Amino acid sequence: MDFSSFLTSLMTSFIIFVVLMFLFTWLSRREGNEVVYYPNRILKGMDPYEGSRRHTRNPFAWISEAMSSTEADVINMSGVDSAVYFVFLSTVLGILFLSGLVLLPILLPVAATDPGVKFDNTTSKGAFNELDRLSMGHVQENSLRLWAFIVATYWVSVVTYFLLWKAYKHVCKLRAVALMSPEVKAEQFAILVRDVPPAKGETRKEQVDSYFQSIYPDTFYRSMVVTDNNKVNKIYAELEGYKKKLARAEAIYVESKKENPEGIRPTHKTGCLGLIGSQVDSIEYYNEKINETIPILAAEQKITIREKQLPAALVFFTNRVTAASASQSLHAPFVDRWTVLDAPESCQLLRNNLHKGFYQRLIRQYIIYFIVFLTIFFYMIPIGLISAFTTLDNLRKLLPFLKPIVEQRAIKTVLEAYLPQVALIVFLALLPKFLLFLSKAEGIPSESHATRAASGKYFYFSVLNVFIGVTIGGTLFDSLKSIEKDPNSIITVLASSLPGNATFFLTFVALKFFVGYGLELSRVVPLILFHLKRKYMCKTEAEIKEAWAPGDVGYATKVPNDLLIITIVLCYSVIAPVIIPFGVLYFGLGWLVLRNQVLNVYVPTYESNGQWWPHMYTRIIAALTLYQVTMLGYFGVKMFIYTAVLIPLPIISFIFVFICQKKFYRFFQSSALEVASRDLKELPNLERVYRSYLPPSLCDEKHEDEKFEKREDHRLDDALNQASRTISSV
Repeated sequence: MDFSSFLTSLMTSFIIFVVLMFLFTWLSRREGNEVVYYPNRILKGMDPYEGSRRHTRNPFAWISEAMSSTEADVINMSGVDSAVYFVFLSTVLGILFLSGLVLLPILLPVAATDPGVKFDNTTSKGAFNELDRLSMGHVQENSLRLWAFIVATYWVSVVTYFLLWKAYKHVCKLRAVALMSPEVKAEQFAILVRDVPPAKGETRKEQVDSYFQSIYPDTFYRSMVVTDNNKVNKIYAELEGYKKKLARAEAIYVESKKENPEGIRPTHKTGCLGLIGSQVDSIEYYNEKINETIPILAAEQKITIREKQLPAALVFFTNRVTAASASQSLHAPFVDRWTVLDAPESCQLLRNNLHKGFYQRLIRQYIIYFIVFLTIFFYMIPIGLISAFTTLDNLRKLLPFLKPIVEQRAIKTVLEAYLPQVALIVFLALLPKFLLFLSKAEGIPSESHATRAASGKYFYFSVLNVFIGVTIGGTLFDSLKSIEKDPNSIITVLASSLPGNATFFLTFVALKFFVGYGLELSRVVPLILFHLKRKYMCKTEAEIKEAWAPGDVGYATKVPNDLLIITIVLCYSVIAPVIIPFGVLYFGLGWLVLRNQVLNVYVPTYESNGQWWPHMYTRIIAALTLYQVTMLGYFGVKMFIYTAVLIPLPIISFIFVFICQKKFYRFFQSSALEVASRDLKELPNLERVYRSYLPPSLCDEKHEDEKFEKREDHRLDDALNQASRTISSV
């Protein structure tokens, strides 16, 4: 990529962001769009335009609102997980800012003023000389100037240790405050029990009740045995589908009365997809189907409760101290019996995974890890090919007939600026749902845990395939002949290729934050989809709410994408320090845009009280360790005789991880009894706590013991959160 292509990419991305920001300012004020730009405020009964948002002409008003918001505002609007995400963003932003504060004024002059290197080994093969002068590649081998880069490597590491320690302590306090809340939270009075041993002469429920009653005679309340709900869920889904179709048919009939006082009753065909079969009156047909399905559902509920009990249960206690103590206690001498852990929120439960046995989960976990390894390995091949084939030089070699087209200056500039980066981003977008499916297949019991597991897989995939794969792929393709002549030179070739990919990653980061956050802020795609659905598909209020339900932030993809950027910026921070301002812009702009989105748009589907932080912290440390190893290798390529000075850094990182894990991590596995012992503002309604975990397909108020009781009315935001989850799953 030459300098003009880089500037074209950067300026075009910036212009796109500015256009999208002004588009957001204009669209968010128009009548009817508030449900797309302020749904979180609407669901909480707040005025979406509070503070004269609608009447101000300042397109930057959202920035001042985001910056003036406090951590307490974020927690009130979107929960502790959102606040922890901003701790992550601000911590990474601080690491890059403090690193750049020292690296930029020191390393850039040191590299630029070295007279001993000619421009035949540069970051872009002689076409990007201005950037080449500012990189470590411009410093000659075994030069004393490399000491500045050694000190810089230590500085970045020390800053990272310091800010991560502060962040870990802060997140612990956030989690403690959330768990000490005087509000009654159902999950704090329950535990999840797995690996229940075979019952002898009694039902599963009798077995669980007698077991925990004997251990906790004063505080045991009752149990809820997990059942095989596949068939009853299917019948329940059919019933709910008929009810929605009936409501839609009635809405169409009412709407038809506006033109004809008698109205036109809607009809449809009963065959496949409504294309074949007999024509029937829709309202009468769905009423008949509902009346037929209700007794079938009731009969299946009885069978499920009595005959389909599984070896897992939810156990409820009269106080949260007992529940916290039970969740971290060993209940049986064998690890494969009576496994107990904290109960997640009812909306998080992956009920199909709860009954999976200890050894089954273990085997599934290793199989999934092997599948993920194969996925990473085989994805690395097309990723490497993409990085190699999407350069113009290689395209001209592979597809000679394109040469007259790509030689056009305008086309050449645009293709060099965007083609490799766009191809890589599109290719990566296909992966997250597959990794989430694999994570759930491990037997993980909760949605938040599965999301974190998928995020971890996606992070390591991104690092191995994007960062390492792009570097190796492009280098091997360009240096294949020299490696064939001297196979022992492969390590030298790969290490020396790091500066050569700096311009690619500069453009990749710029494209991600300018275009990506511009689309995030403007919400053009959700806005178009909402208006299309409302005009052509939605007939009832419930359908309209589903059309604009925003869902949550999407941590499963956002967090690993952010971690990929910090990995890239850290690894190039000393080699090519000019990448640091781009990293600061990425996380600074992301902090602003996502602050606005969390306060106004996204509605959390679950709350894990900060359990995302250990996941984020571990991957930041992994990125730091990769950076330290990378610098060791690159200083070795530079033939610097004092490279061994860097050997303690990875060791210090492992010691730092060990200390943090011993000091902080246990609190994120279990609730501390000191925290759980805080007083509640009111006595808990234990029956309501129990009912909050009832699966909807088994609710029936007629039988208290044989059937689960009917759940009470949900809060409005809980119902719409469920709608958001439905939209996301679809």
